[in-house]
Amino acid sequence: MELKVGDFKAAYKGQMELYLRWLDKYEREPKEAPPLGIILCTGKKAEQIELLELDKSGIHVAEYLTTLPPRPVLLERLALAARRAEQQIAQRAHVDQAR
Repeated sequence: MELKVGDFKAAYKGQMELYLRWLDKYEREPKEAPPLGIILCTGKKAEQIELLELDKSGIHVAEYLTTLPPRPVLLERLALAARRAEQQIAQRAHVDQAR
């Protein structure tokens, strides 16, 4: 996990890839899945993340807040996050049942 001050920059991808390759080569056990990287920034642009194809390299970018948004915005974001989590849980349950 990497904590950055400021918005996401494309150069962070290369830095994280180096860390992940090192972990994969020297620390990963034979039956472990490849390592994942999380970059925390104060901002990100969805198009930039998509063009860099970070999802294919096991790198995820998340934003953190430096101040709380107004209460209605915070409630809306929490509700959206809860809906996404419920959808992911339902999808996993469906996949598990299909097995």
